[in-house]
Amino acid sequence: MSVGLTRHGDAAILTLDRPKSLNALSFEILNELGDRFDEVVASDARVLVVVGAGERAFCAGADIPELRHRDLMSQKRGAELGQSVFAKLDRLEIPSVAVVQGFALGGGMELALACTFRVATPKAKFGLPEITLGLVPGYGGTQRLPRLVGEGRALEIIMTGRTVRAEEALTIGLVNRVAEGEPVEIGLEFAAGFTGYSRPALGFARSAVSRALDLPLSEGLRIEADLSTLAYRMEDAEEGMAAFEEKREPVWKDR
Repeated sequence: MSVGLTRHGDAAILTLDRPKSLNALSFEILNELGDRFDEVVASDARVLVVVGAGERAFCAGADIPELRHRDLMSQKRGAELGQSVFAKLDRLEIPSVAVVQGFALGGGMELALACTFRVATPKAKFGLPEITLGLVPGYGGTQRLPRLVGEGRALEIIMTGRTVRAEEALTIGLVNRVAEGEPVEIGLEFAAGFTGYSRPALGFARSAVSRALDLPLSEGLRIEADLSTLAYRMEDAEEGMAAFEEKREPVWKDR
């Protein structure tokens, strides 16, 4: 199996396990990823941590030879497959953390972009080099990158195909943190900052932000008010406020 899924306490750990090919994404691997995301949905995990096996790459992108000599509709179906699989990741009810060690290029960077958060090791390198092959990103890179770093920076990265190193990625908001260590441990440490809270409340918070990104402020505020009101109806909200008044730690029931 080239895509492993294991558990570490409340965390599901997804590992791209093709180190000899720099964890490249074949169409078979994309389908495996989709299956693993479905397994995460059916589990009681509170966070998904995504890593790549080996020290050289998180994921070096697509298997280029597999992309050649295909007809127009096959190419379109390939892009739609990548987009649909990464949309599953983007839509997970629980947050996800990509820990990038080494290269995250092309589809590998697009996989990281579909996660809720990105953490990089100091030697991480990001890029969408499709333009150097006479291509453009097809698994969501042209849409998710501008939402993270702004249109101007995104266009420059996409249209030059250049590599973005870890410190620059942190400066422009592409990653949330740069950290030393073993990728799974880095991801677990980062996730510990939020996994102890109510799972539904975390979902409401993410939804309030993501649903309103492309809406006028007035519409975004309406979404926030609706979700805030729903949160008050949860048992966890009553528990959280009671624990505050009683000066104790809350015991979340995730409902």
